Amino acid sequence: MTIAFISHADCALHETTSYHPDTEERLAAIHDRLIASGLEMIMHSYDAPMVTLQQLCRVHDVDYVSDIFQKLHENERVWLDADTLMVSASLTAAQRGAGAVVKAVDLVMSQEAKTAFCCVRPPGHHAEHNKAMGFCIFNNVAVGVAHALAQYGLQRVAIIDFDAHHGNGTEDIFRGNEQVLLCSSFQHPFYPDTGEPGKHDNMINIGLPAGTSGEQFRRLIEEQWLPELEAFQPELIFISAGFDGHREDDMSDLDLVEEDFAWVTREVKKIADKFAQGRIVSTLEGGYAMSALGRSVASHIDALL
Repeated sequence: MTIAFISHADCALHETTSYHPDTEERLAAIHDRLIASGLEMIMHSYDAPMVTLQQLCRVHDVDYVSDIFQKLHENERVWLDADTLMVSASLTAAQRGAGAVVKAVDLVMSQEAKTAFCCVRPPGHHAEHNKAMGFCIFNNVAVGVAHALAQYGLQRVAIIDFDAHHGNGTEDIFRGNEQVLLCSSFQHPFYPDTGEPGKHDNMINIGLPAGTSGEQFRRLIEEQWLPELEAFQPELIFISAGFDGHREDDMSDLDLVEEDFAWVTREVKKIADKFAQGRIVSTLEGGYAMSALGRSVASHIDALL
């Protein structure tokens, strides 16, 4: 069974600025690397649908969602915060990004695919219940998790987030939800200055100091994530796949390489194979050094396969 690759041309139309890290070149770098590696030949590609308002409002405040749509109705260009720019095409891209994760859930739950990777932008894990931030408008992975719980009646869903920045939005949305286990690693202290390291209810946060090596990263995951995932026995696993912890990416001070991302993916896959019938839905978060991003995503997908 091949991996589902879900994307849409609309995601490249989300225009930022010449100095903004989240550019359309990110998706092109990924596509180019997948072609060069031959992985594109063994994936099944799908167009990301538009997310519905019902799906968005499972995790976002209805007034927040309405305000996002209204802002674009009144303006051609809106800064939602100091980092998050929205133009007319951005809203469509954001709806495709969240819709991609919903589509991925449907594919793996129907057994049309065992695993899925959503190659979308803008990213999502900083978007809180009622707040956009950190390049993120809607929380893509949260929308997918809520869809899995509501549509398929799952009781235990795990989220793995290995972006260099803490997924504050995902934590904000699922904090205290006993059906969701969030395992997150990120540089600490660092933007967005959230994510107290340690275990908190259904959250396991690994704060990584600047300069963390792949060996240290793996040891902490073995010690802190894997036993909790074994005990939780997830029925479906989501991955917020951020690759900005790569040593070539100047968006963090971590010292990881693509093989580290492949390693953690393989470890997660072992858990999925044991408890979740192999079902994994992964979606792109950070990663802004083009060559490193392309190589890292290729390694991640290869490990999923």
